[in-house]
Amino acid sequence: MIMMEVVGYIGSIFIGVILGLLGGGGSILSIPILVYLFKIEPVTASAYSLFIVGTTSFVGAIPKYREHLVNIRTGFLFGIPSIASIFITRKWVVPAIPEVIISVNDFILTKRILLLGVFALLMILASISMIRGRKEETNHHDVKVLLTIVEGVIIGSLTGLVGAGGGFLIIPALVFLTGLPFKTAVGTSLFIIAINSLIGFLGDVLNYSMDWLFLLSITTLAVGGIFIGNRLHKRFSAVHLRRVFGWFILCMGTYILVKELS
Repeated sequence: MIMMEVVGYIGSIFIGVILGLLGGGGSILSIPILVYLFKIEPVTASAYSLFIVGTTSFVGAIPKYREHLVNIRTGFLFGIPSIASIFITRKWVVPAIPEVIISVNDFILTKRILLLGVFALLMILASISMIRGRKEETNHHDVKVLLTIVEGVIIGSLTGLVGAGGGFLIIPALVFLTGLPFKTAVGTSLFIIAINSLIGFLGDVLNYSMDWLFLLSITTLAVGGIFIGNRLHKRFSAVHLRRVFGWFILCMGTYILVKELS
């Protein structure tokens, strides 16, 4: 048990490394670390994940902004509708889901399987577009406003449900919907994740008690990791980063899905 916790604390550093390097995917590490290594119940783990990923993303977005890799207009178009849907989902929808959703003979669909299963499926679906890729657009100003807002609401609801920062969904949407270059999408994603996650976490604070000492210790390690990730980010091409990001979330999504269903 102690060894698993040690691995968990080391893994917390990589939450930040992944966020700094890829602009998303922090929750892909944080939720499995919290659930499988620290043995935290999934709903509480999803709340902790929002705080860890949100705070780390906020710190990571600052140097990206200074490097002109954050598109503020797109960030607000995407982020504001996401904020409302995430808060509503975390405050009212998630607490309303029963612990046992369906029970038919030997088949039992629990709240845990639903949340982690949806999380894993979203990861797998998002990975496909990143692995396949397509030529990046060069028109940064041709943002499809209505589609961006609708996408923000949908992704906000989904990330609120599973407690993820949503970078693994936000980055493909920014690249393929708004035409942002991958590295600008990474910076903008950190900005959006920070806003979304921390607002979503407020809904959890109103519903659950928090182990602040544990939460702040994990967050501090993750914040340290994001400085490492930001340094590494400059050494790789956008195409390479995008494909690595896609394969990473595909592997993690498949692992979670297989583990929960088995």
